[in-house]
Amino acid sequence: MEIEFIGAAREVTGSCHVVRANGHTVMLDCGLFQGHRGETRDKNRALPIPIEDIDTIVLSHAHIDHAGRLPFLVRNGYRNVIHATPATQDLCGVMLVDSAFIQQKDAEFLQRRQKSFVEPLYDASDVAHAMALFTGHAYDMTFDVVPGVRATYVDAGHILGSASVILDCVEGGEQRRLVFSADVGRTGLPIISDPHPPDGADAVILESTYGNRDHPPVADMREKLAAIVKETAAKGGRILIPAFAVGRTQELVYDLHVLAREQRIPPVPIYIDSPLAIDATGVFAMHPELFDQQEDLVARVNDLFHFDLVHYTRDVNESKALNTQNGPMIIIAASGMAETGRILHHLAHGAPEPRNTILIVGFQAEHTLGRRIVERRPMLKIFGDEVPLRARVEILNGYSAHADRTELTRWIDAVRSKSKRSPPVWLVHGESEAQTALAESLRTRGYAVEIPAPHDRARL
Repeated sequence: MEIEFIGAAREVTGSCHVVRANGHTVMLDCGLFQGHRGETRDKNRALPIPIEDIDTIVLSHAHIDHAGRLPFLVRNGYRNVIHATPATQDLCGVMLVDSAFIQQKDAEFLQRRQKSFVEPLYDASDVAHAMALFTGHAYDMTFDVVPGVRATYVDAGHILGSASVILDCVEGGEQRRLVFSADVGRTGLPIISDPHPPDGADAVILESTYGNRDHPPVADMREKLAAIVKETAAKGGRILIPAFAVGRTQELVYDLHVLAREQRIPPVPIYIDSPLAIDATGVFAMHPELFDQQEDLVARVNDLFHFDLVHYTRDVNESKALNTQNGPMIIIAASGMAETGRILHHLAHGAPEPRNTILIVGFQAEHTLGRRIVERRPMLKIFGDEVPLRARVEILNGYSAHADRTELTRWIDAVRSKSKRSPPVWLVHGESEAQTALAESLRTRGYAVEIPAPHDRARL
């Protein structure tokens, strides 16, 4: 078995790894690169490997940095199976359509600037063709991938339907087990179940997004959220939250629902200003079997995502009208790293106002507007204009859907405890500082750790 690390190698986005065994090729994820427009455009338009070499794709979850280039592969001729969990399949059905819309708009923007035709990375028809290739598999059910290779999904606890992938390969009469962590979630997050470490491994591809830090406890986040809402509302300001449409938005709505029921926040209107988040929330409602039944609100309320204060604004005119309204409010809008979407309009209007609060609730990659907000840059460039940042900036990393260094260590230790030996570990999906810190920590615990560069190969 040979592994080639193509995307999310020494960076966070563009997850893509290729496993070659028994003369066949299995691709693990194929996500979009995100960051500097020019640099990522070139990366996204380069095929990971020749299309004819891809026998099948095993997708871990629906986030765009893991699934976002699947329609591009289809546009270039891919026609084989895409494996996923049923919830991932349903989420991709809405997320990839939204991504195609963004690709089209980006192409139109570049055409106007360059005054020449620019082809979008893919369009809605490519998404439709990609969705026709999906096959769903439940957690903990083993399925054939290619001759000699079988796969099993286990709950990664990251977002709805997210999975770590077990690949069992038989070559030359010997079996080897490769575990791809994909994105490992946190214990105790609202709505979804906790991560389930796989049984044993001969080798592990492990994410390292937060490999150099620990998050505040999940249990503290709701109380801190309540304090921010009360303090901002008392000043008459608004809370602007760039949030991933899948996962983070639903967790915030859940916690705000709890706080409203307990009368721990004032009755300010809450706007979910994202068509994608609205559609994703509908997919969540379709899969209550994946909710954490130990959560109090899950057990007591039939509809987690609708209550008196919450409003879903699908129409663009409704979205624009929010910026002319007075009084305190909460606006949750995509994108999670503030790179695209309606949150940009709200930030352009709201960042200069000191009464407002910009609340960051997730990882912000380098070179994104979200990262510049976290760094509290005095000026932000939004739609080409310089916008002063006078609003208060608050960061609640406890809402991150990524495991921190302690949780990652606990996860890999659980995998090792069921293995015959300490498996070698390749770290992916992380920035340099996070990966170096986690590698050093794991080595002190007896792991052989490598940090592969793009297109590095390893044999198992």
